[in-house]
Amino acid sequence: MTVKESYEYAKASYSNWGISADDVLEKLKRVPISIHCWQGDDIVGFEVNRNALSGGIDVTGNYPGKATTPDELRSDLEKALSLIPGQHRVSLHSIYAETDGEVVERDQLKPKHFEKWVSWAKKNGLGLDFNPTLFSHAKADDGFTLSHPDSEIRNFWIRHCRASRQIAEYFGKKLGTPALTNIWIPDGYKDIPSDRLTPRQRLKDSLDKIFAVEIDEAYNLDAIESKLFGIGSESYVVGSHEFYFGYALKNNKLCLLDTGHFHPTEAVSDKISSMLLHSGQLALHVSRSVRWDSDHVVTLDDELREIAHEIVRNDALDKVMIGLDFFDASINRVAAWVIGTRNMLKALLYALLMPVKQLKALQEEGNFTKRLAVLEEFKTYPFGAVWDYYCEIMGVPVRESWLDDINAYEKDVLSLRS
Repeated sequence: MTVKESYEYAKASYSNWGISADDVLEKLKRVPISIHCWQGDDIVGFEVNRNALSGGIDVTGNYPGKATTPDELRSDLEKALSLIPGQHRVSLHSIYAETDGEVVERDQLKPKHFEKWVSWAKKNGLGLDFNPTLFSHAKADDGFTLSHPDSEIRNFWIRHCRASRQIAEYFGKKLGTPALTNIWIPDGYKDIPSDRLTPRQRLKDSLDKIFAVEIDEAYNLDAIESKLFGIGSESYVVGSHEFYFGYALKNNKLCLLDTGHFHPTEAVSDKISSMLLHSGQLALHVSRSVRWDSDHVVTLDDELREIAHEIVRNDALDKVMIGLDFFDASINRVAAWVIGTRNMLKALLYALLMPVKQLKALQEEGNFTKRLAVLEEFKTYPFGAVWDYYCEIMGVPVRESWLDDINAYEKDVLSLRS
């Protein structure tokens, strides 16, 4: 049976429930995933005065072929994008600036240092998102940035975040799609603090100063990312979920949920509907934690599917900005992008092919038996045939055949890098 024939069979199965597979695929085409550039080089970046990783971030593994130049990283991204269906975005950190060998401090970064990224994005039909880098720097060595007790250090990071928003505004103007600027900080204490309030007061004041410079949301959207704990901040993180969600609501900013930043018994999927009731938009960094916030490559697991269900069943595909955030140096880095992004898209497709209206009605009627039965039966509906057809019509390899492209790229490109 051909891919098209399998699709026609699947299409008929879903149509029995009033689900148009053709319409579903058209919807999926319009969903961009923001793919994080830092998977390709282990979050090293291209600063001339490069610093070692810090801020509770760790990348393990030494698989050959890591990108060591901007051109190599863009080449690797192009290869990954050629194997992923749809039109997507790329998320940059400020450490990926190109300064032509000149030492430029982070608070002095300008749009000109990202001109090559913008030209590349325009050529490839991509949107760009941005992240100020508040880690791996001498002024963050003690684990504090925007909540630092030293006002000079705080002001440095305030200037850096302001510069980052201006860079993102430049992205939005040049590419015709607003950039998401996401602020994450590592600030926190390893042991139990004697004062939780004062650092949070300083963080609030810093954010107020950053956002005092107004930027048109047609070009830039601001997000703030919470965390429960990290390496070196096991007992207290200044930027907690409660702090940032409250700040976001009060100041009309997006709250960004990273799926690895909560207690292992918490599920981000359970938070989405509650937060959407109070906030017009949310942002996600989809990752996979194994015992801790370890940023493993995204797999098609239960939580990923449930996140997709919550986005789709709440008609929030245009309200939730989906980005990825993982870094694995133990496997082929380009393959990691492909696996993770295709899995995110598979989860969304799976959710789009569910009989949402009928399941909601069954719940409201109290017919929990039928609801559970339908949910379970749909797990073996021919979703895979629809995915295969989507890949085929989007001009990317079907099923695991994309590995042939990765193997060839590794042989011809990655293996030649020193």
